[in-house]
Amino acid sequence: MEIHPKITPIYQTSVFKFEDLDGIAQYFDEPGSRYMYSRNGNPNSDELAEAVNRLEGGQGAIATGSGMAAILAAILAYCEAGDHVLCAADIYGGSAALLNQELNRLGISVSYVPFEKLYDLKLHLQPRTRLLLAETMSNPLLRVVDLRTLAEECHQHNVKLVIDNTFATPLLTRPIAYGADITLHSVTKYLAGHSDVTAGVVVAAEPETAARLRQIGMTLGLTLSPMESWLAVRGLKTLRLRVREHSANALAIAEMLDRHPVVQAVNYPGLPSHAEHQLAIAQGGTQFGGMLSFRLPDDEKQVNQFMRRTQRFPFAPSLAGVDSSLSHPLSTSHRALTLEQQQRLGITVGLVRLSVGIELKEELLIDLEQALGQA
Repeated sequence: MEIHPKITPIYQTSVFKFEDLDGIAQYFDEPGSRYMYSRNGNPNSDELAEAVNRLEGGQGAIATGSGMAAILAAILAYCEAGDHVLCAADIYGGSAALLNQELNRLGISVSYVPFEKLYDLKLHLQPRTRLLLAETMSNPLLRVVDLRTLAEECHQHNVKLVIDNTFATPLLTRPIAYGADITLHSVTKYLAGHSDVTAGVVVAAEPETAARLRQIGMTLGLTLSPMESWLAVRGLKTLRLRVREHSANALAIAEMLDRHPVVQAVNYPGLPSHAEHQLAIAQGGTQFGGMLSFRLPDDEKQVNQFMRRTQRFPFAPSLAGVDSSLSHPLSTSHRALTLEQQQRLGITVGLVRLSVGIELKEELLIDLEQALGQA
């Protein structure tokens, strides 16, 4: 009896069988024709990788066990001991920790480039500078990178451009179309979308880079498990609907916060007052995603009071689930930065990051109003 499932089954197996020596020979002689061991590849992880590859317009991708594993794979695709990496100063704290603590220990050095200096790299280059790592929309300040200009600047100096596209998703921006060499995601966030998966994806603009990524993923054991891959593919099917609701809710909340007397500043690319608002429109159209941050007075007691009073934004140090949440960058994602780095970026006690979900907009607004009213 032939079975033709509409949904790909979960291939919850660590190893695949062969009929004879001809089968194993085919596996090695014809890459991609068969599966042998799930660390080397699995139908579910390949399905996820290919789905994101199509969305991003890439030439090949791998699915990894986390967003951090995706960043590691992307850097190792171009770097070895003795090489140098440039990194945008406005970057996720976990990325900075990986570069500072682990890759530095392995002989890969890093320099940080202020946002305002990204488009003129000459003073930051070293003889063995291999790549620049940046985010489409930075975490947590929501600065928007001019991808085309940045790609041109990097390539002028023979430097690869690696873009973390987690906040924007390929529905808003496709970095490869603007010249990026690699784009990556923490699938944990918007692509899976339901706060029940930990995963990453790395997408390459060139087939040779994609092949190198597959080798790195297999050798280092970065491959995503079948079950997590299956859940992520299921979440990905509603990405378009979710991003639309995330974006609409976040814009309404940003506008409300921008008017509120207690709030000192709001960081959201959808606001006309945002420094890169027009660039965000050019690269992403009329949607701006579900992430924003805002500034309360630098008073820990006041920030704590706000957090305790809100009912719809629990303090959960991650993002992009269908349920709203808030985070405190100074205490979580960026606590590993030096005090000087934190102060230079403006990551202080009063900075709060919101991940706006897809709940009823009116309920979210009412909740924030009452929580801020008591702040």
